[in-house]
Amino acid sequence: MKNAFKIYPIIMLIFIAEKSFTQLGISATNTPPNTSAMLDVSSTSKGLLIPRMTTAQRTGIAAPAQGLNVFDTQTKSFWYFDGLVWKEMNSNAITSLPYYPAITICCQSWMSKNLEVTTYRNGDPIPQVTDPTAWAALTTGAWCYTNNDAANGPIYGKLYNWYAVKDPRGLAPEGWHIPTNFEWTTLANCLGGDAVAGGPLKEIGNMHWLDANAGATNDSGFTGLPSGFRNRNGPFENIGFYSVWWSSTDFSIDNVLYRYLGTSVASISSSNYPKGYGFSVRCIKD
Repeated sequence: MKNAFKIYPIIMLIFIAEKSFTQLGISATNTPPNTSAMLDVSSTSKGLLIPRMTTAQRTGIAAPAQGLNVFDTQTKSFWYFDGLVWKEMNSNAITSLPYYPAITICCQSWMSKNLEVTTYRNGDPIPQVTDPTAWAALTTGAWCYTNNDAANGPIYGKLYNWYAVKDPRGLAPEGWHIPTNFEWTTLANCLGGDAVAGGPLKEIGNMHWLDANAGATNDSGFTGLPSGFRNRNGPFENIGFYSVWWSSTDFSIDNVLYRYLGTSVASISSSNYPKGYGFSVRCIKD
């Protein structure tokens, strides 16, 4: 009997050790877990719930781990932490290509990259115009690649004239809109004001930015890239030196307010240009 009591703890230790190195399966039918999974939950009548919380609670998580997932009850969508910023997992990704994850910067949700659609929201095509003379004569919406080079599309997105931005058919995908000048100002103020907000908005380093790339930290996750712009007369200018985005706010009958970042400064600036220019577009959530 004494020997039996000595052997029993040894058997239990072997059993526990064996279980420690196997997969865990949760199933009403005792289905074995898939060998490729550490955790395999099987059901045909119930789902899996991950933590549900408000936006403030999500962004208030202290030191979130890379890959952390939660459900935001205010945006009604799943979010994950990429190691730097929270990004939204858009449920419309399959039907609304290209997919634009959102990044949260203070109280706003912005696209994490520049717009690159080729149709309006209703599905009507937006003309691609490469010829400089044709571009200069436009009074309707159009787009082009930076330097008319399709290889720049995945990097910089597309350049749009203001006529595309304000077309009543809608340039921004469903759930998004072109930011007003006030919304750009809100973003800048959130990041310390115009004089310093450019740094947290710019991609780090000189892979795309030329020269100094002053103050760049990309702390916001916005990852501004220097796509330059297209002059209203047709030529492309300042690639590698400036990021330029339209606002939806008119400055005058002929001009519109825009925002830009420069490689030699840590600021974000505002100015106005005629509607025939080709600028990048970065959308903000409705």
